[in-house]
Amino acid sequence: MLDDRKLAVLRAIVEDFVSTNEPVGSKALADRHNLGVSPATIRNDMAVLEEQGYIAQPHTSAGRVPTDKGYRLFVDRLSTIKPLSAAERRAIETFLSGAYDLDDVVGRTVKLLAQLTRQVAVVQYPSLTRSTVRHVELVRVAESRLLLVLITDTGRVEQRVIETPGEISEESIGHLRALLNTCLDGLGLGEVPTAVADLPDKVGPDERPVAAAVLSVLLETLVERHEEKIVFAGAANLAAVDFSQSLREVLVALEEQVVLMRLLGESGDSSTVTVRIGTENPELGLRSTSVVAADYGVGDLTLARLGVLGPTRMDYPSTMGAVRAVARYVGQILAGS
Repeated sequence: MLDDRKLAVLRAIVEDFVSTNEPVGSKALADRHNLGVSPATIRNDMAVLEEQGYIAQPHTSAGRVPTDKGYRLFVDRLSTIKPLSAAERRAIETFLSGAYDLDDVVGRTVKLLAQLTRQVAVVQYPSLTRSTVRHVELVRVAESRLLLVLITDTGRVEQRVIETPGEISEESIGHLRALLNTCLDGLGLGEVPTAVADLPDKVGPDERPVAAAVLSVLLETLVERHEEKIVFAGAANLAAVDFSQSLREVLVALEEQVVLMRLLGESGDSSTVTVRIGTENPELGLRSTSVVAADYGVGDLTLARLGVLGPTRMDYPSTMGAVRAVARYVGQILAGS
């Protein structure tokens, strides 16, 4: 365990390296920070920090840089996450409240996160499996073709085209629509298959082929892995970062949806922000990055996760504050939808 003075020295090294991108020496620490000790004492503390793996010497100079272990200790010992300013909070609220559907909410969120943090933002769509049915709509688009629209309580809209066995009347469409909404309104999507199992028996013989076609498409829609749909923005922000040769690996990894899913991690306590630093990331190509992520949802229901990816040399207090604030606002927007 490190004493408070050595923790203060580590904190100062992290803060200086994040702001300057230059190895930090003992004299610079003594000049810039009120550590209350001499440069010689700081050098001794830095020697202990280096011996224990919290800082490293990148080349033969007097300067040191934080290691992944050093960043981890810095993040774990953060006393406060930097709050957003009143202007930033108003900007987030105004920008997100203008969204008109879920796709727009997600699109605005990922752009906003990238702009606030100047990192790569990643947002997972709300999982259909955690949603309930708000409304089912059936619309005829041709003589033997229907459009099925499934709307959930989280604002998710799924649309599918159904080829029917033959022409169907508006009266039959209205009957089928009413039956579906009576059966499904307010049900969790996992309960839908059981609820609609006997639906064909509730319609006349002439309507059963169409009812079976509608149910087939509805059930296919529900079993698709929509919770794996992820969007990202801000990849251009990586160009300004010192990734050197690993930049290509980072960009390749970002193209893979499965990688992004693993990157955000599992849902946990919705009130906490999780941080993965460097080698803690499961993907080999992302070992030079850090990921800051949080859950978002409606009330106590967690719907999905969002976060940012950037270099390990990241302003963790500010980034964690931005991710937490945006996650809260997204939850409020969805709750009001």
